[in-house]
Amino acid sequence: MNKKKFTYKKSGVNINAADNFVNFISNVSSKKKGKKKFSNIGGFGSITSIPHGINQPKIVACTDGVGTKVEIANTLNKYDTIGIDLVAMSVNDLIVQGAKPLLFLDYISINKIDLKKLKSIIKGILNGCRISGCELAGGETAEMPGTYEKGKFDIAGFAVGVVGKNKILNKNKIKKDNLILAVPSSGLHSNGFSLVRYILNQKKIDIRKNKFLKSELLKPTKIYVNEILKLINKNLINGCANITGGGLADNIKRVIPDRMVANIYLNQIKTLEIFKWLKKNGISEKEMLKTFNCGVGFCLIINPKDLKKVTKHFSRDYKPYVIGKISKDGNKVKFNGSIDWS
Repeated sequence: MNKKKFTYKKSGVNINAADNFVNFISNVSSKKKGKKKFSNIGGFGSITSIPHGINQPKIVACTDGVGTKVEIANTLNKYDTIGIDLVAMSVNDLIVQGAKPLLFLDYISINKIDLKKLKSIIKGILNGCRISGCELAGGETAEMPGTYEKGKFDIAGFAVGVVGKNKILNKNKIKKDNLILAVPSSGLHSNGFSLVRYILNQKKIDIRKNKFLKSELLKPTKIYVNEILKLINKNLINGCANITGGGLADNIKRVIPDRMVANIYLNQIKTLEIFKWLKKNGISEKEMLKTFNCGVGFCLIINPKDLKKVTKHFSRDYKPYVIGKISKDGNKVKFNGSIDWS
């Protein structure tokens, strides 16, 4: 008779460690007054209320991840900002519809429970939730030995928001001669990192020894929720786009009505040093524009008369500026000129 004892822990899964992590999340106190804990954590499902005063509320849901930016975090052994990225990637999509973020759920899959690493990631997620005014309502952590190599992990996020029917941003609000504004990005945000890592590998660049790259590559994605919701409440936006994978062209065209064109004047774009560095390291402008945000993290489409009213809602570092105009009879997006990469 085979007396060898098999346990889940011997297979590489430590239930006790996972439970300790859940307890840690449950007991992280919110900095908001009157709200001590994220009380939904640990149950089978999460329950939240739809805010009062929303006329004909509609639910909006989004999901996203941070891609291979997690590999940069692993290389630098720094995990406190990618949680902000995770929240940002979903809530910045929600506000394109006009929705206010209500709740967020995370999914973390990892080779082996590493409490120090996971606590750092979750603190970033909590920070992102606070910035965007939503609740971390729950999540899942999966220990998956054999699927992930030692030290490897991935994260995904899911956000739910609400918008009144009369506040939904749709293509019908966009008109001829509307202005297109660029809201600056904080950097790369969470797109294009496979190409970034390919360049680093090909050129044998160790980011741990490069002060500039070390500071740039893990800058968290800017969360635009507070500014955009204020503009929506004041009816100052006709349309907007979160500039993520696919760059300016692929994301702006998603909100442009048929038989209209977004004319983008590339020479008006104020790009950032990290994008100039990438361009100088062998990427064409065409490739830059379809892979990265190039310094434009979010776009607004507004009535020209509202320009001053719109810009006053942003801090100096993220002040929107004009990069284009809507015209009729075109093919969604037209680039004019070239970005100044000097």
